[in-house]
Amino acid sequence: MFKQIFQIKNSEKFEGQTVTAQGWVYQSRSSGKIKFLILRDGTGLMQCVLFKGECQEAAFLDFEKITQESAIEVSGKIKKEPRSPGGYEMGVQTLKILHIAENYPISPKEHGVEFLMHNRHLWIRSQRQWAALKVRAEVIKAICEFYDERGFIRFDAPILTPSACEGTTTLFGTDYFDEKAYLSQSGQLYGETGAMAFGNIYVFGPTFRAEKSKTRKHLTEFWMIEPEMAFYDLDDNMKLAEEFVEYVIQTVVSRKHQELKILERDLSKLENVRAPFPRVSYDEAIKVLDKRGVSVPWGEDFGAPHEAALGEEFKKPVFIHHMPSQIKAFYFKQCNEVGGPPAVKSNGRYALGCDLIAPDGYGEIIGGGQREDDLETLKLRIQEHGLSEDDYRWYLDLRRYGSVPHAGFGMGLERTVAWITGVEHVRETVPYPRMLNTLRP
Repeated sequence: MFKQIFQIKNSEKFEGQTVTAQGWVYQSRSSGKIKFLILRDGTGLMQCVLFKGECQEAAFLDFEKITQESAIEVSGKIKKEPRSPGGYEMGVQTLKILHIAENYPISPKEHGVEFLMHNRHLWIRSQRQWAALKVRAEVIKAICEFYDERGFIRFDAPILTPSACEGTTTLFGTDYFDEKAYLSQSGQLYGETGAMAFGNIYVFGPTFRAEKSKTRKHLTEFWMIEPEMAFYDLDDNMKLAEEFVEYVIQTVVSRKHQELKILERDLSKLENVRAPFPRVSYDEAIKVLDKRGVSVPWGEDFGAPHEAALGEEFKKPVFIHHMPSQIKAFYFKQCNEVGGPPAVKSNGRYALGCDLIAPDGYGEIIGGGQREDDLETLKLRIQEHGLSEDDYRWYLDLRRYGSVPHAGFGMGLERTVAWITGVEHVRETVPYPRMLNTLRP
């Protein structure tokens, strides 16, 4: 039977009642005959007050023994108190020490990032980290709700794969018995097999990129949400993506208001994230960037300064579509002019792809597009990219047996959580970030 116990997040329901709470000492201070402690139980913070003569004498004495992060059990009456974290406080009657913590290394003073990352297993207890990870959990919940409610099937892709999806230069390789295997860069190719079996699916899991990048937007291990849809084209793809992003943002704003407040997030910016989003072709985006003084030669991918400028221009998420085919992966369908017919068995100037750029400098959070569905054209693309056709024989089978137009996209979970929470670096959006020089704890 599930153990029923008071939780700080539900304090409102217990106003005027005597309850027992278990948790850890977040802070404590003494003022003569009155002693205060902030209790955290994983669901929130609450002030607990001990008045000499009103609580058991043993509780008053034991208070002097407790240290930061000591585990305790307290009993007392709950009352409303606006000055208390969460708006309620406990008038303590009894206090039981469960464990006295040693000198806690993360004190209220400022600490460097290297120190905090080395102590990540403890840093996640602090309020801002706690709030960011609570938002992450809510984002994940909203993602699954969105697709499950629309009849999508969750389709799990393997983490160990025999070939690349996004390019062979960023693969983590490992020995797999008598052959070489790689950690998955994306579940997309396998997701396409699911779309041909079920119609609409989504892959949701960890992905890996061996990029030697130290930017605030990059992790070597991150989570991706990758829907794939049969009978979808590029426009259908963008419509689903904007509905998806709007749903996730507005759901989190409504359910995690307190956590976003702790993070000091400007909610008005998130409340403005409503579909439809602006749609700008790559060529049009080049003109915007020229106007804003951050030009980029045609045919090159956009970097952080360009994405930031586009976010500043539109003040909300913006789609950049019809990018040069030379900067996109082999599986994109191509065309020779924006809005023109697909290019078949020839190199097209544009890829039928789309990136969604988040405002406020958070950059690309979604990348995707329409997949090449013609067998012979896809074979040529594989050759052009210097890949082995044998490695993709199973993928080519999708174009041999019942090929249809289809599309999909991938959304990076950590970048999206960073945007929603307003934290500066993606390392704060995952419990244990993996970066170029970070493998522990």
